[in-house]
Amino acid sequence: MRRLLVLLTLLLFASAPRAFAAPPSVGYAQAADYLEKDSHPERYHPVNALDGRDTTVWCAAEGQGTSPLTIGFKGVATVDEVRLYTGNGSERTAFKAYARAKKLTLQGKDSARSFTVEDKRGSQTVPLNPPISGGWFTLQVNATFPGSEASAPVCLTDIVFYSEGKALNGTKLAPKLKYDARIEPLLGTWFGGLEKAPDRFLSFYVDGTYSFVHEPLEGEERTSFTGTYTLSSSRLSLDVPKKGKVALRYDRQEAEGAADGHTLTLEGDLPEEWKEPFRSRP
Repeated sequence: MRRLLVLLTLLLFASAPRAFAAPPSVGYAQAADYLEKDSHPERYHPVNALDGRDTTVWCAAEGQGTSPLTIGFKGVATVDEVRLYTGNGSERTAFKAYARAKKLTLQGKDSARSFTVEDKRGSQTVPLNPPISGGWFTLQVNATFPGSEASAPVCLTDIVFYSEGKALNGTKLAPKLKYDARIEPLLGTWFGGLEKAPDRFLSFYVDGTYSFVHEPLEGEERTSFTGTYTLSSSRLSLDVPKKGKVALRYDRQEAEGAADGHTLTLEGDLPEEWKEPFRSRP
């Protein structure tokens, strides 16, 4: 009887492995512009809003509307709750001096949710019902509580994403969620294929891993894989299935006729699907 129970338990675990899989974690955060981007990019970088600490904040550019934040996940995330700390929570005086996010919209792959938070320090819980899903999300600030001056930039101390009670970012990821000037030009999701209908997605994450997904539009089989990467100067080293560690040259340039857009070209011993340039916009 004891052996039968052990066998049944093993069969149960084998037949339902996804139930015990770790939820996807946050892989990167980006914005086209933010406060002190050129002079001190690490000070108010978007990734600061994901580390669960009130000592680091993201702030939009001074006296301007906010560029949307793009938050990428390592996999497809289903988010049913966010915990948001509006404003600059690093100091009590800074909280009132800077503008605070009031109304926000979170956009997933196929749906969006808008919500309003109170003007107070500390984390506020916002349930999302129904949940939203996607490999990346955009967060747009639609309205603000004003700062002490009309030109005061809006800030956000933290937003922590939850899925079925589990945090997808926060303090446990804080050591990895740091600005790194060396890998910054590469981070994010790059799109290949037809404009506005991409079928190839190449994503680089802050923890030194990447993913590649090919979703053919003609109904062919979807392919995907993940690996690690290292970067030095304009040389990129990737772990590629069936090829091992491959040394590549990469070139990141501004895209013609696309404001704030860039293209990424990889050169070296690559799979066929990688040989055309990737875009920073779908």
